This record gives sequence, structure tokens and C-alpha cells, in this order.
Amino acid sequence: MEDLRILVKCCLEDDHAAMLALVDRFRGRVYGLCYRMLSNREDAEDAVQETFVRVLKNLAKWDSNRDFEPWLFAIAGNRCRTALAKRRRRPASYTIVEPLPDARPDEQAAKELTEEVQLGLQRLRPDHRQAFVLFHQHELTYEQIAEAMSRPLGTVKTWIHRARGELIRFLQEREVVQESSYAMRRV
Repeated sequence: MEDLRILVKCCLEDDHAAMLALVDRFRGRVYGLCYRMLSNREDAEDAVQETFVRVLKNLAKWDSNRDFEPWLFAIAGNRCRTALAKRRRRPASYTIVEPLPDARPDEQAAKELTEEVQLGLQRLRPDHRQAFVLFHQHELTYEQIAEAMSRPLGTVKTWIHRARGELIRFLQEREVVQESSYAMRRV
């Protein structure tokens, strides 16, 4: 954490090498979140770029007594929600993509499952999807997610629970998973 504070201090002093180092350090994780939320490589790349422009522009506003990643992911999530809102306002475009054949059967099954999960994630509400991805992919705690999304802890827990349930039901409807192996338990 101390090395991050030093890096941020250098960025605030207009050290371009430090700015590049900060972006390089978090680019992959931010891209992962953006891609999961937007399901489009180009849109995700745009959101990542917009995120880091905002981060570097507002770096002085970051409270160094708090974790950096929730603040960063909050900005990325906001950029993604803005992109999703813009997407809804423009006419739908259809891209026909032919999947490349994969001769490795184990990897093909994993790829198909990944595609089905991605389809299921797209059916979730954007705030549920963001909370789910931050928890399961980025392994943030409930508290960090609540901070990043500016929501109460209980709301975040509910959103993640509902997202899991909706995703499992979707996968069961698509016959990707069997109903008995992934039964939802009430907490």
C-alpha cells in the first residue's frame, strides 16, 4: 500500500512514468470488470481509457487512508453504466461471429460454459452485475464493494445473492447445469 501512495504522489507531481506505471498496474483488472459489464472488447477498452483519464484527473480527490481499488472500480463501474445507457439509446446492431473450432474437448466445454455465463451476466441488472463481478472475479470484500458502489453493505449482499440466483436459474434454463447440483439455499 505504501508503494501505491508513493506512486500516486509522483503522479500528482506530473511524473508521466508514474502515471504509466499506475495505469499498467491496474489496467488488466479494470479491463476485466469493464469487459464483464459491457461484453464488448471495443467498448471495454474505451471504458478503461475513460476510467484512467478520470482517475488521473481526480487523483488528488482520492483519500489515501482508504483502499485505492474500490475507488478505482467505482469510477470504472460508472463509466460502464454510462456506456450501457448510451448503448440503449442507439439502434441495435448485429454482428455475426463464427466461432473458431477448438480441437481440445476440455477447453471447448470450458469456453461454452464461459459464453453461457457471459450471456447470463448480460441479463442481470447492471448494478447486480457489477457487484457480482467485483465479488467473484476481482475478489473484493462486501465492504469494499459497498464503498466502491456507494451502497449500503446489506444492499450489496442482496444484489450479489440475487445475481447468483438469477445466473444459476439462467444456466439451468439453458440446461448448462443440472438443477439438483446447484440448488439455491436460503440464507
